[in-house]
Formats: sequence, structure tokens, C-alpha cells
Amino acid sequence: MTIPPSLQGRLKAPIIAAPMFLTSGPDLVVETCRGGLLGTFPALNQRTTEGYEAWLDEIEERLAAAPGAAPFGVNLVVHKSNPRLEADLEVTVKHKVPLVITSLGSVREVVDAVHSYGGLVFHDVVSRRHAEKAAQTGVDGLIAVTAGAGGHAGTLNPFAFIPELRSFFNGAVILGGCLSTGQQVAAARVLGADFAYLGTRFINTKESIAPEGHKRMIVDSQAADIVYTPAVSGIPANFLKASLEAAGLDVASAVRDPSKLDFKVDGHEAKAWKDIWSAGQGVGSIHDIPSTAELCARLIAEYHDALRMAEAA
Repeated sequence: MTIPPSLQGRLKAPIIAAPMFLTSGPDLVVETCRGGLLGTFPALNQRTTEGYEAWLDEIEERLAAAPGAAPFGVNLVVHKSNPRLEADLEVTVKHKVPLVITSLGSVREVVDAVHSYGGLVFHDVVSRRHAEKAAQTGVDGLIAVTAGAGGHAGTLNPFAFIPELRSFFNGAVILGGCLSTGQQVAAARVLGADFAYLGTRFINTKESIAPEGHKRMIVDSQAADIVYTPAVSGIPANFLKASLEAAGLDVASAVRDPSKLDFKVDGHEAKAWKDIWSAGQGVGSIHDIPSTAELCARLIAEYHDALRMAEAA
């Protein structure tokens, strides 16, 4: 196990609330950190760099008034298609954000910039090839986004992927995909992960900015209600079948042939992301919409209970 020194003893359980597009905002981040877990959000959830910095100001101010709160993090899309990367990175360095989660590419200049002030960089990966390239840039952690994860997910089974990452990477390993309970977090640790990466479970909190219809649909869904397709964004991702159908889309045809799914509703891709909702196969374990504080306390208790039971077995 390899937990970075700056995170050791800072969390009540090894859980990171994943940064979710159109879902994670200051309230969710702050309440997660106050609850003893690591809260994150995507910089692109704000429409401008100025808005992003305003959120950082708010989060820092509120956490400063909560002694003992866990650190927070932000997600930066480092792909060349993101025109805000340079400006958002400059703001990130200015605020010395403790954790930066990079996705859609790994860039050494970004890693070096975050390391310049002592920050950590964890990078999303879905394959060994991606992981090896990220490791070469000096990232501190690899987030294994495995089969069944919400949003842009990979196809590898965690029992295969985690040991492979461990075979060549000495940094932190984070497991994402179908994790909704503290017991599952404990299982991730036994498998060899340092942290668990929970997304869909945090959609269903009172502080999440996801629409209420999205949250209710998660409660009403099972694993079989998740559709994995590249048709919405061009990159394979998991979506709630009912939201695809509600948009009037032929789900069966889209799975067979992504070109049959016209996600550019009225010519605006963003509207599709607003109306077509993502979730992971772990929806079957989610039955409520608690406050973030309640969820954090539950996950922490479940995690430690599971460890005690394993030790007593």
C-alpha cells in the first residue's frame, strides 16, 4: 500500500468522492471533506476560469472554518480540446489545490506545475498502456476506472487490473467502478488499492447538484439498466437506459451502432449531457438520497465494521 504522506491520517476512510460533470459543486465537496472523506469537483463544472476560482475561494473559506476536515481536489481535463487548461492550471497552482485529478491525457508539464507547490496528481486510466504512459510523467497515483464505472469507464475487471498496476507502479492505486458501500471499499483495500473512488453513490446526496430526476432514476435502477456506449460523447461511457429512452433514443440500435444515436439535441451537445444521465452498475446498491454527512458517516462505519469482521474471520 502506498498512501502519500500528505494524505496519511487525513481521512476517516480511504474514500475519494469522484469529480462528476454537472453533479459535483462546493456544497458536495465541503460536506464530503467535513465528513472525513476527500471531496472533488471538475473545474469545468464552472463555465469560466473566473467562476472556477470563485468556487475555490468558497471551498477554501468554508473548509478553513472546519478544523480537521479532509483535503479536497479538482479535476482538470488535460486533452488539447480543453481551451481552458492553461488558465485553469494557473489558478490551481495559485490556490495550491491539494489534489489534482487529470483525465483524457497525462502531461508532464501539468504534473510538474502541481508538484511545484507540493500538490498531488492522480490520473484516470482504463488500460495498462495508459497507466504506463501516466507513470512516466511522474503522477502520484493511478485511478483504475474499471468495468461498470459511471461515466467514461473502461472494460477491465478490477481483479485483473489492480495487480497489473501494482506490478510496475509504486505510487498510490485508486479503484473506481461499482463501489457504493463501505464493505466494497474494504474489499478494494484487500485487493490492493490504496483508495476507493466513488461516483454514482455521491450523485444521490442532497448536496449533489444533479437533477432530482437523475437521483430518483438511480434509486429505481439496477445494474442491467446501465448502457455502455460511445455514442453520447465519442468515448465509451455508462448511462442510465431510462434517460436515453426518455430522450426518445433507440437504445438497442445505439448499442449495436453508435451512429444511430443522435445526441446533438437541437444541435447542442451540452443539452444531451444535461438530459442524458450517467451512472455506474453499482446503482443496485443505492436506495436512498441522504445528506452527504449521513452518507460519509455510513460509509466510514461500514468500512471499519467490514475490516473488523475480516480480521475476526
